Amino acid sequence: MSGMKTTMLLAALTALFMALGYTLGGSGGAVIALLAAAGMNLFTFWNADKIVLRMHDAREVDAQSAPDFYNLVRDLAQRAGLPMPRVYIIDQDAPNAFATGRNPDNAAVAATSGLLAMLSRDEVAGVMAHELGHVRNRDTLIMTMVATIAGAISMLANFGLFFRGGDREGGHGNMIASLLAVIVAPFAAMIVQMAISRTREYGADRAGAEISGNPQALASALAKIAGQAERIPNPVAERNPAAAQLYIVPTHVSELFSTHPATEKRIAALQDIAADMGAPALRSTPTSTAPRASALAPVAPPPKSDRPRRSALDPNGR
Repeated sequence: MSGMKTTMLLAALTALFMALGYTLGGSGGAVIALLAAAGMNLFTFWNADKIVLRMHDAREVDAQSAPDFYNLVRDLAQRAGLPMPRVYIIDQDAPNAFATGRNPDNAAVAATSGLLAMLSRDEVAGVMAHELGHVRNRDTLIMTMVATIAGAISMLANFGLFFRGGDREGGHGNMIASLLAVIVAPFAAMIVQMAISRTREYGADRAGAEISGNPQALASALAKIAGQAERIPNPVAERNPAAAQLYIVPTHVSELFSTHPATEKRIAALQDIAADMGAPALRSTPTSTAPRASALAPVAPPPKSDRPRRSALDPNGR
């Protein structure tokens, strides 16, 4: 059912792109729009992971440079029945994670140093299991295609608004129709994009719970990340708002315009999954914006040091 819904929504997004092309350029515009969509998706298919990782200045790690984190991802990938993905760390305080790549054989997962320093080992496992769930469900390719088409619709609408503004040959009625099209199309694309994204997030949460075997840890991690993601600046998301849809928890976006379901609803769904798995539900879910000390954190540094406490999964040794 989820796959059918996603296919229908993708078709609707492509049809919207063609309709906008037809409004702005007639039948020739529709054909050009379709060809442009196909070309962009082909380019995205081969290059999306490189673009995303470069955007975040992510650095690849291995069993020597970040043994705890790398081995954790390796164990989870084995449990999920997936090839070992490339593993990256983003040197950023904002806690978050994402997956990218066109298929499981070419996948990559990334986490910020802020996330690794803040969460316990079980919580990090829950987060990375969620990202591997995206890989297993092939959401990484789907969401990249969606973002590409939605972005193209916005660019085409801006192009049409700029050039149609001085077009008087089509008459007043055509001008109004074109103006409505270039205004409505980006909003319609955003709604379709959100519908697809929210469906895939619930699926990845369920997959993450199954892969890690600990839905409570993922629920706890979501609550912690949500609190900190709103408080700590994320320079990449601020420069490129579309990047927010990649993260396990989006940053600084209201629920109405978010590509993700509300964190509280995701946590409630995970608690239902825990009950189905026979695990006791969480007594309470942490909601404080202040991060708790990691269960893996050793003794704090001397009081005179300004360095934060270090997690055993923190590759920077902070």
